[in-house]
Amino acid sequence: MTRETTTITVHIPSPLRAYSAGVAEIPLTASTVRSVLEQLEASHPALHRSVCDETGAVRRHVNVFVNTSHVRDRRGLDTELATGDVVRFFPAVSGG
Repeated sequence: MTRETTTITVHIPSPLRAYSAGVAEIPLTASTVRSVLEQLEASHPALHRSVCDETGAVRRHVNVFVNTSHVRDRRGLDTELATGDVVRFFPAVSGG
């Protein structure tokens, strides 16, 4: 079965923008979250390294959302995307 490819937006939070040449949003054509990460690895390798570890898994301290849903509550990296979806990365913030 062939998946239709869709146009989505990747929103980059302020703490990660240094790894995306300062841009806040990256438009991509992708059918799954996994495809988004693969494209980011090619186009913005420093951003990809900030989100994923050396095995390609999302780092424990980074949360990935599609619109308002955490991907762990859906199909993980295989979460399918629809045109207009927004993928967001939220690194954990700590301090005191």
